Amino acid sequence: MSIRVKFWGVRGSIACATPDHMKYGGNTSCIEIEAGDYRFVMDAGTGIRNFGNTFLKDDIKESHLLLTHTHWDHINGFPFFVPAYDAKRSIHIMAGHLKNQGGVQDVLSTQMHNPMFPVPLEAMQASLRFEDFEAGDSFSLAKGVDISTAPLNHPNGATAYRVDHEGNSVVYVTDTEHIPGKPDQNILKLIEGADLVIYDSTYTEEEFPAKVGWGHSTWEEGMRLCRAANVKRHAIFHHDPDHNDEFMDNLAIEAADVWEGNFVSREGMELIVE
Repeated sequence: MSIRVKFWGVRGSIACATPDHMKYGGNTSCIEIEAGDYRFVMDAGTGIRNFGNTFLKDDIKESHLLLTHTHWDHINGFPFFVPAYDAKRSIHIMAGHLKNQGGVQDVLSTQMHNPMFPVPLEAMQASLRFEDFEAGDSFSLAKGVDISTAPLNHPNGATAYRVDHEGNSVVYVTDTEHIPGKPDQNILKLIEGADLVIYDSTYTEEEFPAKVGWGHSTWEEGMRLCRAANVKRHAIFHHDPDHNDEFMDNLAIEAADVWEGNFVSREGMELIVE
């Protein structure tokens, strides 16, 4: 009856592999969800490479990849997702922001064109299905695994996803920019009563004014939304590459002191939502 969540990449903007980014991780956005017997992944940042190794080890035959959007930090792990080259696998790739802009297949193919990458999309031997929908649509991935979506305020568009399974719910909200003093009604509706919300917390409130227009939010806004919508837990996510382990340690203490529902996501962290 539970939902398992694993963070394979929690960093935003660009991967950062330095000694100062070891505790929280340097890989970019990638989250695995296991709802009942069905396992799938959201976003294909650099973290998806390690998920791909587990995918093969556990012999997963069919899965979905749900993309929030297609900025590089959310798709540049895709060419290194080894299961996509295995003819025994089937992967359904979905995005909600490209239906009138050429489609998700075109974007993923373009990033693998010469001279940017030496291996074309056509080299992937798995059964790949590409599907574009409109942010705001709802659908099911498997029996009892229901998805609701909402549009986000981000340059070139982005989509938030809510996963509902047997009375439990996880919501993935990244990348998005809030308007101070005006809670995003699309987000509030999507996250209402959720067990866990993973939210774009790239900046602090002090940093945010200098970053308006960049398409990101703060952990403080994520917390306000969660508390207003009766959410149980709030995962601080999409860490700025300039926020090293010491910075994140201090942020984690501050956030937990303000509200017990706050916590900082770390690469490799697993949660059971039940």
